[in-house]
Amino acid sequence: MTLWGSRFRDKLSELAFRFSSSLDVDKRFYKEDIDGSKAHVEMLAAQGILSRDEAGTIISALDAIRMEIENGTLLVRDAEDIHTFIEEELQNRIGEVAGKLHSGRSRNDQIALDERLYLRSAIDSICSAIRGLQRALLDQAELHCNTILPGFTHLQHAQPVLLAHHLIAYVEMLDRDRERFLDCRKRSNHSPLGAAALAGTSLPIDRSSTAKKLGFDEIVKNSIDAVSDRDALIEFVSDAAIAMVHLSRLAEELVLWSSPEFNFVEIPDAFATGSSIMPQKKNPDIAELIRGKSASVIGDLVTLLTIMKGLPLAYNRDLQEDKAPLFHAHDTLEQSLIVMAAMIASLKFNAGRMREMAAVGFTTATDLAEHLVKKGMPFREAHRLVGEIVRYALESGKSFSDLTVDELKHFSSMLDDQAFQAMDISQSVNAKQSEGGTSTKEVRKQLEYWKKLLKVALS
Repeated sequence: MTLWGSRFRDKLSELAFRFSSSLDVDKRFYKEDIDGSKAHVEMLAAQGILSRDEAGTIISALDAIRMEIENGTLLVRDAEDIHTFIEEELQNRIGEVAGKLHSGRSRNDQIALDERLYLRSAIDSICSAIRGLQRALLDQAELHCNTILPGFTHLQHAQPVLLAHHLIAYVEMLDRDRERFLDCRKRSNHSPLGAAALAGTSLPIDRSSTAKKLGFDEIVKNSIDAVSDRDALIEFVSDAAIAMVHLSRLAEELVLWSSPEFNFVEIPDAFATGSSIMPQKKNPDIAELIRGKSASVIGDLVTLLTIMKGLPLAYNRDLQEDKAPLFHAHDTLEQSLIVMAAMIASLKFNAGRMREMAAVGFTTATDLAEHLVKKGMPFREAHRLVGEIVRYALESGKSFSDLTVDELKHFSSMLDDQAFQAMDISQSVNAKQSEGGTSTKEVRKQLEYWKKLLKVALS
């Protein structure tokens, strides 16, 4: 059965039906669809469009359908979409009164409603998963408030930083992701129900009451926009793509850091795999998969944008294709957040190796320049002079610690024994007292801020 066949003489071909059916994808909306239908029926009864008995009969049947889908006794199949399936099932159970359910609405506003209801719960679950990963990062940061590693720019050794400082950077990054999702939730929490096909309805419905019953802040005010807009989905998937890029960056560092060349971290066996031909291999496959899956979520965003870019108002069947990228982006991001949190919690960082490499590459050169600035030398002059010292050390096959006071004084009389303190990596780290810097004091302030925000118990 279709919901629209009376105008047609011939049936839709089986080939066209199979091609056009969206049930395999949108059956995931059964809860949202039933919740929306119940609110709509209650409103129709309140407005006198249905009797109270009719409304009660429909609602009881809808509750039974939902329960049977959830417990597996009712299989969702052989229909054009989830809306058609539920309405057909309703008619099989309660007869003609089921036909009154659709008064004052269209599948156009119905699917727009389902999507917005789904987005709310998806955002809530993702925000929870983000918090889980933030907690895992903070737990590791707290263990490594004294672990020094080389900070990188251009993937070259730059300046010594605390591992805790590095990890908290991802905590802050993830919090922006969470804020974006919450902003999306606020903007999308407007009800399209009652917009009908595009023009509204002549029936005396009350859109505001259904919006309130369903927990929306307000209605989408323009009925054409209500059925043709997919900004909420685009924004959600955009937020998901940004978050996946952040996870991909973290995953990339784990891949690099777990290599023998870096040897900064050991990924536990539970989050690594081996080779089918090389017995010795331990591969960071889970991190690599997260890195790879970010591409598919970026693709989901491109899919939605491309679907929407050429659509005239109002509803077009192209919009049927918006659900697969929505579901894929949600599932991929949530699963990636959960598995990343578990992996981060089990990592073992090689603090000795990190500290050793933090001293390689003249990483305290800026500290030496700032030491001269404190003595009154203009920064540009200090920068030039320290660059000359680095060149001299490289040509002499020496590190900063190998240089003597006399060698330093050859470059400037301002350089004395105190210069060696400036070039010490521990001193370098703890000298970064500017707000948000990498000193132990500042990093602990950041830790306490995030622990309080996330309600993590103080250890």
